[in-house]
Parts: sequence; C-alpha cells; structure tokens
Amino acid sequence: MTRIKLCGLSRTCDIEAVNELQPDYIGFVFAPGSRRYVTPKQAEELKQLLSPEIKAVGVFADEEPQTVAGLLKEGILDIAQLHGREEEDYIQQLRAQTTKPIIKAFRMDTFDSIADAEHSTADYVLLDSGSGGTGTVFNWELAQKLKRPYFLAGGIRLENVSDAIKTLRPFAVDISSGIETDGYKDKRKMAAMVAAVRKERRR
Repeated sequence: MTRIKLCGLSRTCDIEAVNELQPDYIGFVFAPGSRRYVTPKQAEELKQLLSPEIKAVGVFADEEPQTVAGLLKEGILDIAQLHGREEEDYIQQLRAQTTKPIIKAFRMDTFDSIADAEHSTADYVLLDSGSGGTGTVFNWELAQKLKRPYFLAGGIRLENVSDAIKTLRPFAVDISSGIETDGYKDKRKMAAMVAAVRKERRR
C-alpha cells in the first residue's frame, strides 16, 4: 500500500488542509536555499497544529547532526530526511544522538546511485531527480532495480502518479511542486493527489 508524503509545507492553511486530508507524512524544509524554507520556530508552531496521526519529516541538506537531532528530540519532527551530501559516517553520528527514523535521499542519475541507495544504513531511502522540489522526473527504470522499499520523488504530479504507483509500487510517493500553484501549496491539488493515490490503493 503506497503511502503519501506532502512536502514543503510552510503556512497555517497548509496544515489545515493536511489535517483534513490525512496523508501519512508531511515535510518541513530546513534547507536555507529553498523557497519552501521554514525556521525551526515556524516548524514548531506548525507542528503544534498538525494532527498527531501525521508524521512530520524535516528535510535537511548538510546540516550539523546535533541541530537535526535537537529538532527530533524536541518533538518538532518525527523523522529526519537528509537531502545533501551526507555520507554513512553522518548517519552514524545522527544515530548516536537520536532513535528517530532517518530517510536518505539519492539523486537517480546512474546505476551507481541505485547501489548507493541499496546499501544505505538509513531506515528509508528516497529517490529523486535532483536537490528536491525541482518538478523533474528521473528515469524510472533505475528505480525498478532497487530491491528495498523507497520514497519516490521527482516530478510526481496528478498526471503521472497513478502510472508511478502501478509501475513501481513504491513505499511512498513524495510530492511538492506537483501540489502547488504559483509556488504555494494548493488545497485542491493536494486533495486530488491524495484521492488519486488512495484510488490506486484500492485496486
């Protein structure tokens, strides 16, 4: 059963929408270069409004491990997603400070990327086309080589999400730009995306 992650939330109305739609995960982006960036304070305020059934994922790029662990320990986040150049030693440093799950993102551009994802010690891996939120689809043939469960990201939108689930059966789909209008989360697109994924769940 493919799960749903709606990523890049930054406003109170985004949280109100997901509380109604009940995806499995939502994402807060802590990478300063992202237009979806939120501060720890903003994330804390939004998390307090979030339905407890929904897991909050923090997306980081080359952040200090103690900073990531601190947000997990404070309960602002339930899961850490590493979207930078973090290697295995970074994951081990983070594990020494928290027992919360870790997702490691991998850019899918070569078959070597699949080998790296296959052998990662992270709890979950995420397959993406780039640095995240680019709206670009990668070659799904690469994903078919991966034997472990994974989050599928990279250009997932209403027009291709059904095909993605039918073809790849990912552990979860991770959507950001595909549920936006003019750079902001669009509740109607969010609702349509959640409905499309749940329709595939019933097949």
